[in-house]
Amino acid sequence: MKSLSHDRLAAALGTEADRFGTAIAGAAPDLRVPTCPEWTLRDLTCHVGIAYHKSAVIIASRPAGYVPFEAVTIDDPPAFEALGGWLREGARRLVAAVAEVGPETPTSTWTPDRRAGFWTRRLTHETVVHRADAAFATGTPYDVDADLAADGISEGLGLAVTFSRRQHPALDRTSLRGTGETLLFHATEPEVHWLVRRTPAGVEVAQESAEADVVVEGRAADLLLALTGRLAADDHRLTVSGDAALFRHWRENTRF
Repeated sequence: MKSLSHDRLAAALGTEADRFGTAIAGAAPDLRVPTCPEWTLRDLTCHVGIAYHKSAVIIASRPAGYVPFEAVTIDDPPAFEALGGWLREGARRLVAAVAEVGPETPTSTWTPDRRAGFWTRRLTHETVVHRADAAFATGTPYDVDADLAADGISEGLGLAVTFSRRQHPALDRTSLRGTGETLLFHATEPEVHWLVRRTPAGVEVAQESAEADVVVEGRAADLLLALTGRLAADDHRLTVSGDAALFRHWRENTRF
């Protein structure tokens, strides 16, 4: 599946940040997040907002080499009641930084994709998933646009391909290497197939339908949550046919 346009992703980032702010409004900052049990709601929100603000600083500095987040200084996040506005401001700041340099301009990232637009796509999908965490914690409604969910699946599978072939301290996916096992993820809304093959060298992904050891079907919005560990593997919104253990292993080794 071809990635969504940068303009679509930039608009979605603003919308998702706004929805995130709405989901946490009026909640208790120390509320535990069931899908990220090590975090409170404040921790979760700060995690997303800090990524916005720090990536914007990196892009605006037009770095010649890699800049780790730990080396970037930003103001401390505000009190919890102001976090929604700070989150929205961070999303606008990131979009503006990318627009200023251009989405194809080289910058610092932690993947082989060194384009400034990488940050727009990555943090849009980071927000989609963590907005689900916030909604589940606060009991607010959650859904996501079908095209955005499908792009999130494609982006996540792309990261699995990359980091199954190279080690990374936080995103190591070498455990996904295999001996030819296949998984087919079928989104029914929109209609998209992803055929995943686990090889000794790493993961391969093709956008096609074929017989597979396990087939997982559902709306793209539900598949995305399942593939990121936010929806149970046996949830009624999914249909799993074949080797369910293979699907469970995939989930256990790809959560982010």
